Amino acid sequence: MTFESVEAVLFDLDGTLIDTDDTLIAQWARRLARLAWLFPQRDPRPFLRRALMQAETPGNAFVGLLDALYLDRVFAELGERLYRARGLATPKTVAPIIGVDVLLTALAARYPLALVTTRVRRQAEALLAAAGLPPVFQATVGAQDVRHMKPQPEPIQKAAQLLGVAPEYCLMVGDTEVDIRAARAAGAWAVGVLCGFGERDELERAGAHLILETTPALADHLLP
Repeated sequence: MTFESVEAVLFDLDGTLIDTDDTLIAQWARRLARLAWLFPQRDPRPFLRRALMQAETPGNAFVGLLDALYLDRVFAELGERLYRARGLATPKTVAPIIGVDVLLTALAARYPLALVTTRVRRQAEALLAAAGLPPVFQATVGAQDVRHMKPQPEPIQKAAQLLGVAPEYCLMVGDTEVDIRAARAAGAWAVGVLCGFGERDELERAGAHLILETTPALADHLLP
């Protein structure tokens, strides 16, 4: 890919900037400890990782169904109220991917940045703050902001519009195939990272232009 053409950088949240996915898997693995003998190498984590990945596409389809029934805004607003009331976004529940804070600060000095997530906007922003990440995003596109979520291109297109940059000059960074597919469908550059749920072969099949071991490695390509 041609990094010289990049004018804006878009980021997924879970597994890309924060490790909430791994935290969730660890919690469920502890709950399944007594049944560990059912899993290869007595380790339920690979199964849980795959199950959560497989649930992502039906989850996006459910969002589309809500949209068709004109209930998407209602559920998004309800989600915001629940997340705020239950206090899920606390320093004890989320940790950043190591080195992401430095990367975001450096990138923000050169590029406009946006967050593109399937979470409701209020929760996403609260999780960023809880993880101690710098408030560098000029735009956040969440569940209540578009009619069709990733892997549809609309979230990427919406983020590009908010930043005032054409999608083909945007670079989307994510850890799953839905991030890559959304970016490619929108005509944006797609970078996959292996610090979340995605596996290399999945990201390659989805059409990633570049695959990195971890998100902070992006600095080697976008920063002098």
